[in-house]
Amino acid sequence: MNASTSKAKHLFFWLSGAGADTLEECPNWEQRKYVAFGATVLVPTIFAFIACAYALSTLTDNWSIILPVSAVWSFIILTIDRALLATYRSYQSFFRKMGQFFLRILVAILMGLTISHPLTLLLFNDSVTSVIEEERETEIAGVRDTAIVDKKVVEDKIAALETDIADQRQKFEDTFRAEFLVEDTSVADPDPSAELDPDLKQQHDERVANDTAGFRQKVADIDDETAKLTASYTTVQTDLDHWQTEFEREVNGQRSGIIGLGPRARSIRDDQLAWRREEAKRLGELLATMTNQKTDLQTQIKSTEDAILEEFLVIAADRAERQKAERERVAVLKQQVQAQQAGQFVEQQNTIRSTIAAQIDTRLAEMERLQGELASIGTQEQERIDAIKAEPRRDIIHQTLALHGMFGNGEEGGKFALIAYLVLGCLFMLVDTIPLVVKFFCKAGPYDTLVDCEEVRYDRERKAFLESYHKYMDELAGGKLLHLTQNKPLERAFVEGIDQSKSANAFLEHLMDLESSFQGRVDQEQERLASADASKSSRSAEMLEEFSDTFYSNMRTQMESFFDRDAVKAAAASRSS
Repeated sequence: MNASTSKAKHLFFWLSGAGADTLEECPNWEQRKYVAFGATVLVPTIFAFIACAYALSTLTDNWSIILPVSAVWSFIILTIDRALLATYRSYQSFFRKMGQFFLRILVAILMGLTISHPLTLLLFNDSVTSVIEEERETEIAGVRDTAIVDKKVVEDKIAALETDIADQRQKFEDTFRAEFLVEDTSVADPDPSAELDPDLKQQHDERVANDTAGFRQKVADIDDETAKLTASYTTVQTDLDHWQTEFEREVNGQRSGIIGLGPRARSIRDDQLAWRREEAKRLGELLATMTNQKTDLQTQIKSTEDAILEEFLVIAADRAERQKAERERVAVLKQQVQAQQAGQFVEQQNTIRSTIAAQIDTRLAEMERLQGELASIGTQEQERIDAIKAEPRRDIIHQTLALHGMFGNGEEGGKFALIAYLVLGCLFMLVDTIPLVVKFFCKAGPYDTLVDCEEVRYDRERKAFLESYHKYMDELAGGKLLHLTQNKPLERAFVEGIDQSKSANAFLEHLMDLESSFQGRVDQEQERLASADASKSSRSAEMLEEFSDTFYSNMRTQMESFFDRDAVKAAAASRSS
């Protein structure tokens, strides 16, 4: 295996949260498993970097900020994933493993959401942007509608004010055309004698009605009689026309076939036509007589009315003369009063002009204020629209709200976005939980066994230390040396003496064991040499004797150096220098 492959493998070991030294002692298949674990940690780290970079790009375009922050965020995700894998242990109770598993599942869900949400926004960037722009246009339309309403209110006030100003100016102009001396129009009135006033008219009508009542009653009676005679005359004339037609048809031979005055024709003439002709003639004469009588009566009525009218006209003329004299007298009095009040009228008109001018100035000032308010509304509207258009609205909050708006609109695009969002979230949660799921459901491997052995050993050592420490403290509390702990130098000296005694005891036991072992080996060698060739054994015996002397000399030197503290300190100082 070359160096680059080994480094890559150790990198994935590190990503999986496992110890490289321990994994090197495991089989290759175990190492490949942890390489896969490291790859599953690397994948969400890369996606976290992309998601964070996109989320930050919605806030700023400065890549010197985006890249470092994205790197830090991806490192945080990497650290959390490594911690989740590194702290999981297979050799635990089922409930403890379930607690760890669900805790890590919860963390994985949160991490999956934080990674998948920005990537979903990136995936639907165009759709989200279109929704944001639609909301922007809607908001701009709302601002414009509000401005239109406000402008309409101000414009209505301006229109009413302009009308009021025009009325005031018209009043101001009218003061220059005011007529104090009112013309007496009575001189142009028609002659009162030409017609009657209402009072005389009523008296005239009553007089005419009384004097012509008899004539009018006779006319009414004649009209009634004429109506009856006219009805009879019409009936007779109709029958006469009918029988005249029948008579002519008989004479012409159209009915009986006899041309000329036959029996039937004579019967019609004598029985039907003769008396009807006489009756029609009589009725016609009566109608003519009544018409003449009615004409005479109407002439009498007209004469009576003319006589009465002439009488009342004389009365009206006399009354008109008196009224004319009275009007002339009143006109003279009016002229005298007007001449006396002319100065007051001029002063009054000047006061009215001043008041109207002040009112016009006030309304003009109000008009100017309203026009300024109208211009201010337009300026505020444009500023608000420009501000809305200038807002980037690319931050994560606006995009999230737009995305949720797409989810809730019920259209196919919104449903697809929701499905994609859920799929991406589940995908990242699955990617982040795969190592935990595999570890939870897979059998413990060699690496887990080695790590568990080390942890068990360290745990037992810790328990033994705690037990010995508590035992030592209990013995110390019940012994006579507790007062030594009140004097720190004495306590340190005492502890140091005990430690040195223990060390010396252990050192001596070690030397004794070493010497006993060495002596046993020497005795065995001497026995072997005694049974061997004499020429060779003498040489070996000398070497063995020399080796024994050197061994014991070295042992003595070690004992002296161990118990001579000054020599030990000097040797330590010489080694450090």
